[in-house]
Amino acid sequence: MTFLDHLEELRWHIIRSFLAILVFAVLAFVFKNFVFDVVILGPSRPDFFTNRFLCQLSEMVQMPALCINQTQLKFQNINMSGQFTMHIWIAFVAGAVAAFPYIFYEFWRFVRPALYEKEIKHSRGAIFAASVLFSLGILFAYYIIAPLSVYFLGSYQVSESVENIINFGSYVSTVSSIVLASGVMFELPVFIYFLSKVGLVTASFLKKYRRHAIVLILAMAAIITPPDVISQIMVCFPLILLYETGIIIAKRVERKKEKEFAQ
Repeated sequence: MTFLDHLEELRWHIIRSFLAILVFAVLAFVFKNFVFDVVILGPSRPDFFTNRFLCQLSEMVQMPALCINQTQLKFQNINMSGQFTMHIWIAFVAGAVAAFPYIFYEFWRFVRPALYEKEIKHSRGAIFAASVLFSLGILFAYYIIAPLSVYFLGSYQVSESVENIINFGSYVSTVSSIVLASGVMFELPVFIYFLSKVGLVTASFLKKYRRHAIVLILAMAAIITPPDVISQIMVCFPLILLYETGIIIAKRVERKKEKEFAQ
């Protein structure tokens, strides 16, 4: 295939991916009550699973500080088209999240012709692994990081005379950015796998720069979480675990390469 043929092929993969996003976005737009009342506003509600669990836990261990988000936050819209614009934006975000496995599949179909048969055989589980890790990252952020962030940022006051009446767009952008960032960061083992396959990183390289990676993980955790130590630690632990998993994956890739060269 010529360069223009490759571009034409890529164009159709992008078009099919966009159509998948559009289909799920239309569904999210139609079922707005579920998307906003149940999903988006869920972490701010007292009856949210995490909030109820922490309050029950606080009663068991006699620690009232664990009980969070028991006062419903007040939201407001200050733009004429604010709610309609937010409705469209969240519909497309939800469509992209729901269509992620298919988007990754289209990307895989585009890259697959450039791989050898052995590489294709060893990489067949990449779509499943990427989808599972992305889903785990989103669920982790939605049920753990988001409620803590909403509680800290929504209840923080510099003075009792200043009431928190939060802009709805600010709340939605905060929750969605936290959830999406966590989903992407949970793809770390997949990124390490592909980088090790092409020889850009090795297990020894990852071990050598482990301390630097931990500092970088701490910085990313500080960006996507509110400025409290507990939330940052809760984000850092799974990311460090994923990094260590990436080292194990890089080792396995190197062993397979050594066996192929030996043959």
